Amino acid sequence: MIPLSVKKTCPVYLGPKAGRLFFYRYKVVEMLRSKPLLLFTLCLATLLYSLSAFGDVTLPKLLASHMVVQRDLPVHVWGWASAGEAVAVTFRGESKTATADDLGRWSVYLAPGKAGGPFALTVKGANSLTLDDVLVGDVWIAGGQSNMEFAMRQAATASADLPKAANDRIRLMIVDKIYSDYPKTDLTGRGWTASTPDSAKDFSAVAWYFAREIEAKEHVPIGVIDSTWGGTVAETWVSMTALGADASLASVFASRGHQTERESTALLEDLQQKREIAEAKAQGKPAPQFPWHPLLNMWAPAMLWNGMIAPLTPFPIRGVIWYQGESNSIIARNPAVYYHLFPALIEDWRRQWQIGDFPFLYVQIANFKSTPIEDWPTIRDAQLKTLELRNTGMAVTIDVGNPDDVHPTDKVTVGNRLALAARSIAYGEKLEFSGPIFRQLTQESGAVRVWFDHAEGLEVRNGTLTGFEVAGADNVWAPAHAKIEGSTIMLTNATVPQPVAARYGWTNSPECHLYNSAGLPASPFTSVR
Repeated sequence: MIPLSVKKTCPVYLGPKAGRLFFYRYKVVEMLRSKPLLLFTLCLATLLYSLSAFGDVTLPKLLASHMVVQRDLPVHVWGWASAGEAVAVTFRGESKTATADDLGRWSVYLAPGKAGGPFALTVKGANSLTLDDVLVGDVWIAGGQSNMEFAMRQAATASADLPKAANDRIRLMIVDKIYSDYPKTDLTGRGWTASTPDSAKDFSAVAWYFAREIEAKEHVPIGVIDSTWGGTVAETWVSMTALGADASLASVFASRGHQTERESTALLEDLQQKREIAEAKAQGKPAPQFPWHPLLNMWAPAMLWNGMIAPLTPFPIRGVIWYQGESNSIIARNPAVYYHLFPALIEDWRRQWQIGDFPFLYVQIANFKSTPIEDWPTIRDAQLKTLELRNTGMAVTIDVGNPDDVHPTDKVTVGNRLALAARSIAYGEKLEFSGPIFRQLTQESGAVRVWFDHAEGLEVRNGTLTGFEVAGADNVWAPAHAKIEGSTIMLTNATVPQPVAARYGWTNSPECHLYNSAGLPASPFTSVR
């Protein structure tokens, strides 16, 4: 080994994202003290190599061959280069130029265009990049927890549909699971690919069925970005700025505090559980089962927003489909905060994308027995109330869940119901896209009448008209006799002579059989505000 004793400095360019020269201290061996020319040569060679190796124009992972860019909106192309470097972008016969700023960042917007392709997109600076097979159509983000992450290969209909999944007009991208303390400017994950049996098998089943339906009905290329993480809470998908600006979300930070306070105990529990599993395996016994424990940072406020959503926001989109809420049902975490948290998430995403109130379509969580420590009706009701936001739509799934499995395998129904909402809200089709939605309650002699929107042709399917309850001024709930009268429901109970409130499907796993003539189920609700 040669002893390191003398420190010298020479300038080294640290890469396109830094975009400028920094000084890095090099330790140089003692013999270089007497050879300054050798030191100078070493520094110069390092500088020239760095400029040639790292001065290239680069693009974010999101911009790649086989992608779909959003039609009818300006095409945003951005990236990094050497500070002051001129960058030219050409797409569909149009060229725009930009100059990288002193941090190496550059950005151009090209004119909007209609659906079509494939096209090539070229980027030229010190080097040249070409993105091939670029389509113009509609881009949707698929977000949420495990029921959105749930892969096509696991769906009940996979054996029939996966072999037929080849569709070059549907493009898929999966974002890697990553959390971050600050908003990332780039992401990791698989690049864009056309839908094939192989690329679709690990993709979100709900999102794939949604894309299949939209492509077939709207006849435009569809790109879907799967950015999901099973078991996550909503607050980790919201920016810290939005969370901190809303005092009604304070319990989010209290819940985080409780989690961090017991993390040292949780880690010890994990070690003990691993020992017990190893002992059982050594003895040839079945492995013991333990309650699931989330990773500390996968539930941290804003962490997944920072790592998995923020890098997507410069990319224009058509809208979002969302399936989440189960993990926020834990009573100790205050499920009622979801009344504020979920709308805050939607408004935050719209604000961050800066393209207006794009459609945000979501799934109301399904029926599941769960445990007494979870409150699913409150989450469903918060999702129902969130329909008050502009350009939102909700797919009710209270009839296609599995009471014994939090991950029901019927994803085609879920995807198709989201697609119905998109066809109406995003694409303007005249069709019924929602089941009956509670509008108001009126009192009658010894009864209450429930009024609905989307209530044409109320009917009972697959059972009897159960799940309704009424309460008097004492707020004591009792099962109600329900009768369909036109587009309303009349509710009575002999033990509640003057009912003033009503609710429907107010358990974790209710029996719900009320539909409209379009075959779409009514949402659970409560008239109590």
